[in-house]
Amino acid sequence: MSRLDEYSFSDLYNITSGLSSTKDQSGHGAPFVSFGTVFNNIFLPDELPDLMDTSEKEQETYSVKKGDIFLTRTSETVDELAMSSVSLTDYPKATYSGFVKRLRPKTTNITYDRFMAFYLRSKYFRKVIENNTIMTLRASFNEDIFSFLKLYLPDYSEQVKIGDLLYSIECKVQNNKKINDNLQQQLRLLYDYWFTQFDFPDEHGNPYCASGGEMIWNEQLKQRIPVGWTVDHVGKCVERIATGLNPRNNFTLGGGAIKYITVKNLTSSGAIDFSNCDTIDESARIMIHRRSDIRTGDILFASIAPLGRCHLIQEDPQTWDINESVFSIRANTSATTSEYLYAFFTGESFVKSATNSSTGSIFKGIRINTLLDSKMIIPPLEVAERFSDTVRNLMSVNSVNMHETECLTAIRDWLLPMLMNGQATIAD
Repeated sequence: MSRLDEYSFSDLYNITSGLSSTKDQSGHGAPFVSFGTVFNNIFLPDELPDLMDTSEKEQETYSVKKGDIFLTRTSETVDELAMSSVSLTDYPKATYSGFVKRLRPKTTNITYDRFMAFYLRSKYFRKVIENNTIMTLRASFNEDIFSFLKLYLPDYSEQVKIGDLLYSIECKVQNNKKINDNLQQQLRLLYDYWFTQFDFPDEHGNPYCASGGEMIWNEQLKQRIPVGWTVDHVGKCVERIATGLNPRNNFTLGGGAIKYITVKNLTSSGAIDFSNCDTIDESARIMIHRRSDIRTGDILFASIAPLGRCHLIQEDPQTWDINESVFSIRANTSATTSEYLYAFFTGESFVKSATNSSTGSIFKGIRINTLLDSKMIIPPLEVAERFSDTVRNLMSVNSVNMHETECLTAIRDWLLPMLMNGQATIAD
C-alpha cells in the first residue's frame, strides 16, 4: 500500500475569484480563460479560444501562470461544478472568468501540476465535491467549501511519475480528437462541394455545376438545383425517429457498466465522448432500448443547442444507450443514405435554420415534429450512395479513433487509483 499524506487544500493553494466582465469587453483583446474552456479541458489549451479586452491592472490581478488550477464556480447541476483545468505554462496578458476560481500554489515540490490535473478530475474527488456542494437554485463552490477540503497525495516524486504517464496517454487522446476534428471538416467540405455548390462528380467524373450541368429553379428554396433533384420535408428521408429515456421514475443512474449517453457526450467532431458518462445497469438499458431501438446505421442527434452534434452509429451499441434529449434517427434507405442524412444534419444551412426554430426557456432545442417538417434537398439515390461510398472511409477512421480514445481514457482513469494505492507501480 502506497503512503498517502493528508493536506488541507487551503494550505497548498490560494483561491481567488475571476474577472467580472461586460459584453462590450468580450470577443477582442487579450487571451481569456472562460467557463467553457475550463469545463471542457483537463489542461488549458496552448491557445486560449476566447478574448477579453482587459487593462494591465486586470491582467496582473487575474493572471494565468504555470501550475494554476481553475475550477468552475457555479452551475445548474453538481456534475458541472468544480470541474478543473490546469495551466502547464504562463499565459502572458491572459485573465480568467468570474465564473471560475483560480487556485495558485503556495508551495513547491508538494503538488505536481500534471498529477493534480488527473487527481481533481478523478471519481474520488468528484464524489468529494458532490458531498460538499451547496445547492440552492444553483450548485456553488466557494471559499468555505475550499477551506475544509482535504487532499490525500503520494509524495512528489511519485506524483511526477504518475502525472507524466497519464499525461502521455492524454496526449494520445487529444491527438485522436484533433484527427477526428479534421476528418469532420473534410466531410463537411465534401458535403458543401457536392450538395451546396452542386459540384458532385457527373457521369464523366467532372464537377456537375462547374461543367455546365443542367440546373432548374426551385421556388421553395428560391435557388437553382440540379435537374432531377427534389425538395421535400426531412420526414420523407426518415424511416423512424425516437429518443432514449429519462431516469426519473424509471431507473437509477450510477449502477452497472452500461454508458448512459446524453447530449453533452455528443461532440462536434461526430464522435461520442465516453469520458465522465453516467452509468446504468443492464435492466435499465433494456428498458431504454425498447424506446430508443438504436442500431448500426442510426444517427444520434443532440436535440438541445448547440445543434449540429451528431453521431452515425457504425457498430452494434451493446454497451451504451441514450437519454431522452438524444434523438435516434433511422434513414429511409429507399430515399437516401445514412451518411447523406448525417452530413445534412451537421451542415451549416440546416444547423442555422434548426437553431432559429428552437424553443425552450432554459435549454433551447428542436422538437421532433419541427425537425421532420424541415425542408431539405434530396438528391437522386444513386448520388447519395456515391457520396456514402466516398465518405465511408473517413467515418470509419473516426469510429476507430473514437474507440481507441474510449479505451485509453478507461485505462488512464483505472491507472490513477491503482498507482496511488500501490497496486500498480511504474518501473524506474
